[in-house]
Amino acid sequence: MSTVRTTPPPTPTTPRPLTGWLAALSVTVAIFSIVTTEIMPIGLLTSIAGDFAISEGRAGLMMTMPGLVAAIAAPVVTLATARTDRRKMLCLFIFLLVLANALVAVAPQYWVVLVSRVLIGVTVGGFWSIAAGLAERLVGAAAAGRANAVIFSSVPLGSVIGVPAGTFLGEIAGWRATFVVVGALSAVVLVLLLVFLPPLPAGRTTRVAVLRALLRGINTRFALAMTFLIVLAHFGAYTYVTPFLEQVTGVGPGAITVLLLVYGVAGVLGNFLGGGAITRWPRGAFAAAAAMIAGSVLVLPVLGRGECGALAMLVVWGVGYGAVPVSTQTWFAKAAPEAPEAAAVLFTASFQATLSLGALTGGVVVDHGSPSTVLLAAGAIATLVILAAAAHRACGLRWPDRIALPRK
Repeated sequence: MSTVRTTPPPTPTTPRPLTGWLAALSVTVAIFSIVTTEIMPIGLLTSIAGDFAISEGRAGLMMTMPGLVAAIAAPVVTLATARTDRRKMLCLFIFLLVLANALVAVAPQYWVVLVSRVLIGVTVGGFWSIAAGLAERLVGAAAAGRANAVIFSSVPLGSVIGVPAGTFLGEIAGWRATFVVVGALSAVVLVLLLVFLPPLPAGRTTRVAVLRALLRGINTRFALAMTFLIVLAHFGAYTYVTPFLEQVTGVGPGAITVLLLVYGVAGVLGNFLGGGAITRWPRGAFAAAAAMIAGSVLVLPVLGRGECGALAMLVVWGVGYGAVPVSTQTWFAKAAPEAPEAAAVLFTASFQATLSLGALTGGVVVDHGSPSTVLLAAGAIATLVILAAAAHRACGLRWPDRIALPRK
């Protein structure tokens, strides 16, 4: 008599491969909509500043505000909702994104725009902190690396599709129409998450004690330092790339849209190249990305006086930055593989705080200097990342950090 062996059905946190990949793709589209909304002002900076009769540096607060709020929201929201199903929280954050886009689309004054950017900051901080560590739960350990590359491809895709498309739409129908469209996309994303995301009960509870323990690790501190430097360099410069292309390269809105599109395509390529390389050569891949950013922004004030030179340097810059989100997240994850959500909180908070600081610092430099000055300063800062990676190797450090995490 033969017995029939049955395989127990997958639990909500370990879905079948197809279901898991659909969930991962939903998260990817969600992050795309978030990133697009967050960085959309880069392509519309001049138009928005002119509409509200403010300086470009002050308009840059649209980039500063979400990053600052996200840096605070990442630990605060994650700690406050530590025992709440992560699916519910992700859907709530996307609802806030829909609301924020609707608010900015009808904003009668600039301060209303800034209020909407606060809501975006809460969404960025909360969603990224949870989503950055979800790949393994959605598709399993074997496919987690590929899933991470897919999920983080949404970051450069925000540049390759979101910013150029938004800039083009802004030229045709006005910048407010851009946020109406992005708001509609966010509503679609909310439906996708409701349909495809499985229940995601909280795993290891993220507590202050866990975050403190991670901060004692030398690898976590290196990840923080390198993230600070590379994000400060990139967003200090990239936030004001449109004024540079207008004033130095001397191109019009149509050409700027094309250049930003090419930059974004290069970013997608850099994301997948970086995602493949960072697991094998974590120091070398990170250093290579920093070297590409440093080299391109240092040379751009010279070669960027012509369209061909600007195009070439934006391609190099795009490939380099495309590898940054997955590289920085990987360094945090390798430092604390047993606490992925806590590592994601530190990653999100440091990334967004530095994004805010970079945009703010770049705005001050632009208002008191020039876009070229911002690029030169950014290049010098990005060079420090290469030195930090070399120092990590010279010290003979290995992953993960040997730290004792508090029990649940």
